[in-house]
Amino acid sequence: MEETGSSGINDSRVLTELASTRMPFGKYKGRILCDLPEPYLAWFARSGFPPGRLGLLLSALYEIKLNGLEYLLRPLK
Repeated sequence: MEETGSSGINDSRVLTELASTRMPFGKYKGRILCDLPEPYLAWFARSGFPPGRLGLLLSALYEIKLNGLEYLLRPLK
C-alpha cells in the first residue's frame, strides 16, 4: 500500500501530474509544469502560489527542484 501525505494526496499521483499538466496562464502558459524554470517557481514561493490544485503542484515542484530531486520526474516525461 502506498503512503499518502497529510493532505491525503498520493505522491506518485503528484509526480505524474507534474509531468503531464500544462501551465494554464502567464509567461509559461502551455508548458508542462515539470519544465518550468526554478526562478519562476521561486517567484511564486515569494509572491504566493495560486489557490487549489495548481498551487499545490507548483509548491511541490518548487521543493523538488530546490532539493535536486528532478530525477524523480525524468521517467514520467
